Amino acid sequence: MVTVYEGRPRHPEKAHRPDNPVKRKPDWIRVRAPMSKEFAETRRIVREGGLATVCEEAACPNLGECWTRRHATFMILGEICTRACAFCNVATGRPGPVEEDEPARVADAVARMGLKHAVITSVDRDDLDDGGALHFARVIRAIREASPQTTVEVLTPDFRNKPGALEIVIEAKPDVFNHNLETVPGLYPHIRPGARYFHSLRLLQRAKELDTEIFTKSGIMVGLGETREQVLQVMDDMRSAGVEFITIGQYLQPTPKHATVERFWTPEEFAELERAAYAKGFLMVAASPLTRSSHNADADFEKLRAAREGR
Repeated sequence: MVTVYEGRPRHPEKAHRPDNPVKRKPDWIRVRAPMSKEFAETRRIVREGGLATVCEEAACPNLGECWTRRHATFMILGEICTRACAFCNVATGRPGPVEEDEPARVADAVARMGLKHAVITSVDRDDLDDGGALHFARVIRAIREASPQTTVEVLTPDFRNKPGALEIVIEAKPDVFNHNLETVPGLYPHIRPGARYFHSLRLLQRAKELDTEIFTKSGIMVGLGETREQVLQVMDDMRSAGVEFITIGQYLQPTPKHATVERFWTPEEFAELERAAYAKGFLMVAASPLTRSSHNADADFEKLRAAREGR
């Protein structure tokens, strides 16, 4: 069930961190409050299914837009992550047991929403022998059975130190395998301390080796202190690993206990990054201040497929 955080701190594990002032957002980062009947219907389906979404848990700025379009990104394996990344709004702690009926509930919600393209992500589950890989596979197969016309995109953890986990997910045949590098390698010790940059890069490369037909995708945030040259190097690393689709968005600080925004990149700078990424050979690029991994994922998947087919 969806966790309610009223009455207790959402991030007790981050209480020891010093407060970082939350900077005022520039004019180009503005979102409208959700008010549509479609938004309410999406929320109702999520609630009735007892499901979690990364839209809510990660405080995504696009929640109103996406839910109005009846599109939600489901977060499986609970709402408690075993890691405490400095950028992430998902709560950290000791996760509960895996809910065996969750694949069926996700598949039912996908069918009720009439999704053409479903995106499934999860918290890190370092406590599980396979990191949750088998549960991902079960969700993929449940969606295929309940909604055969729906394409499936998975945004997985890094499955670090979990031999065979990636193979389990790829064998279930998702249409898109997504794993975010999140930031440049020099910032990993501070921003993503539980992960390793080159392990994540190798995971993406290995996914492509296991299934040459699968689309591979990855994303990063900017605004954490990286340079343009470092971002361009990450693009080169992704292309060397066979990644076809890159997303680049502005990091937004969730609370004072999270990493500060070092600077806000302008829309013009995002447009320059988009041009650079296409020049490096990516088939699909989504780069803007409000770009997130699953934002417009359905439309972007169709563009990606058309690009591969040369249409």
